[in-house]
Amino acid sequence: MAQLAEIGLIGLGVMGSNLALNIAEKGSRIAVFNRTPSRTRQFVSEAGALGANIIGCETMEDFVAAIRTPRPIIIMIKAGEPVDQQIDALRLLLSGGDIAIDAGNANFRDTIARFDRLKDSGITFIGMGVSGGEEGARHGPSIMVGGTEQSYTRVEKVLTSIAARYEGDPCCAWLGEDGAGHFVKTIHNGIEYADMQMIAEIYGILRDGVGKPAGEIGAIFGQWNKGRLNSYLIEITEKVLATTDPESGKPMVDVILDRAGQKGTGKWSVIEAQQLGVPATAIEAAVAARSLSAMKTEREAAEVIFGMPRYTFPLQDNAALLKDLELALFAAKIGAYAQGFAVMAEASREFGWSLPMPTIARIWRAGCIIRSQFLDEITKAFTEQPDVANLIVTPAFSAMVAESMPALRRIVAAAVTAGIPVPALSSALSYFDAYRQARGTANLIQAQRDFFGAHGFDRIDGLDRPHGPWGVGN
Repeated sequence: MAQLAEIGLIGLGVMGSNLALNIAEKGSRIAVFNRTPSRTRQFVSEAGALGANIIGCETMEDFVAAIRTPRPIIIMIKAGEPVDQQIDALRLLLSGGDIAIDAGNANFRDTIARFDRLKDSGITFIGMGVSGGEEGARHGPSIMVGGTEQSYTRVEKVLTSIAARYEGDPCCAWLGEDGAGHFVKTIHNGIEYADMQMIAEIYGILRDGVGKPAGEIGAIFGQWNKGRLNSYLIEITEKVLATTDPESGKPMVDVILDRAGQKGTGKWSVIEAQQLGVPATAIEAAVAARSLSAMKTEREAAEVIFGMPRYTFPLQDNAALLKDLELALFAAKIGAYAQGFAVMAEASREFGWSLPMPTIARIWRAGCIIRSQFLDEITKAFTEQPDVANLIVTPAFSAMVAESMPALRRIVAAAVTAGIPVPALSSALSYFDAYRQARGTANLIQAQRDFFGAHGFDRIDGLDRPHGPWGVGN
């Protein structure tokens, strides 16, 4: 009798194919199914020596029968309704204890709903965030698991074997019940949006404010990647800026239309931050910047009306400027991560997940898009103070903020003076300034709200007089 597969996978697109090859390469036998049988046959034939660990199935019945019980089945298809349809089809064939695993970029609220739908069926569910793109799926992604701890135990060996590793530790962990894994992946992507936008804004200052060509800017990022900004995104920024377009001979980045796409996870992170009442201003600015970039025709028309700013960038192009830009990016990056972790902490309380912050930082240190040297410091900070209110008030990060904040202030001020848009950098600066201000200006807002709507307020002297003397509804 043929050996049964340890796990199954449905959907042999780019991500599914690479994940299946990763599983086979790490020694686990895997059954695969695609709605197009020819794609399944092609995948198995192209797998080479790894084909010995792959069972290609052309019917759902054969696919389910090929997996050892309780059967874990990874679903790697388009998010949304197709996943629900696939789960419904599987329910007819699966038995108690079997596990459906959604490894796509799902909205965590959909994941929670799927748990509820399956809770009386005997079939369990895992919502699994996977970060690292095509390369990560093939050679080692960061994996964020949400589901029952029992279901994770069934797949832990396979998942930890295929995950990226940082100093020998697998970048894979069970993070909590139902939607926990997909929520953490959503916030990961929100931080990713902010990180990318901040890098782009620094690039814009060097291009438009200082007048440097792409190759020279790339070399600057390359130098920064050797220091505290060492990260995957800085690394690929250097490579992107150094690349030449084979058609025109120009820098590749100079022939790419300035219109950024987005698939929804960044927007979801902003929506959830707002729902939870946690400020995530740098992430919000990054999502808005992508939306504004899509308004290409409107921006071109506005430039005709208003023209381009003719202001001179006020900082001299020298080593001091480059140091300020490096520190400014570092400071803003701290702000984005602090906001993302604050959102996750509040979600953990709201949904009863007990999200392990040190573990989340730990499994992001390799494999994922936002992997960086910086995450090792975050891991240490949350290990020492797991319940801290905000990352920026930990001893290590408060010192980093104190060192880098003056540079961020100088860079934002110079960019605004020169008419160069820096929405994410300036949002991070304003976040720091507002967070450390013991007495802000919301007292006036409360007075206004009480004046027009009798909403009431708290007094600093503690007196029980919740309304002002101005009357109601004026």
